[in-house]
Amino acid sequence: MTRQAEHETPRKPFLYVVVCAAGVAGDVSKLITAAQERNWEVGVIATPLATNGFFDPAAVEAQTGRPIRSAWRAPGDPRPFPAPDAVVVAPATFNTVNKWAAGIADTLALGTLCEAAGLGVPVAVLPCVADALAAHPAYRHSLARLRGMGVRFGDPYAGEADEDGGRPEFGWERALDLL
Repeated sequence: MTRQAEHETPRKPFLYVVVCAAGVAGDVSKLITAAQERNWEVGVIATPLATNGFFDPAAVEAQTGRPIRSAWRAPGDPRPFPAPDAVVVAPATFNTVNKWAAGIADTLALGTLCEAAGLGVPVAVLPCVADALAAHPAYRHSLARLRGMGVRFGDPYAGEADEDGGRPEFGWERALDLL
């Protein structure tokens, strides 16, 4: 071992967090905090719609120390994130789950998810889909296809208000447990 290697700090594993446009996305900082507490370095990739007011990009960038990615980089531009050791999709919407299962890579988020499967990167998903959409046959087929690819799913979250008007907590940390 070289002198330099003796003193190098081992690289933390890198987690990509893919954020979709769902109301609970405003609390994505809870997932980032939990991941950082478990010694992950985190980079956030957001769907284009998610960047339109679903969470606070400045706060997330401050928390991760990295820019949020939502668009492809230009050829020759440096890669802003290292390769992922794992990927979490939370919240995962009906649209993202169905496009991903169909192999549609029309956004950076979807392209990243499609590539992760091909690279064998562990992927955990916390769906946030209304019950009516979750009942759609295409969604059920998409879940089966993605599970067949090794994707791990947490319990579905519909976000429906209970009798008192409160909403159940979105299980952010569950995504990390699935990895």
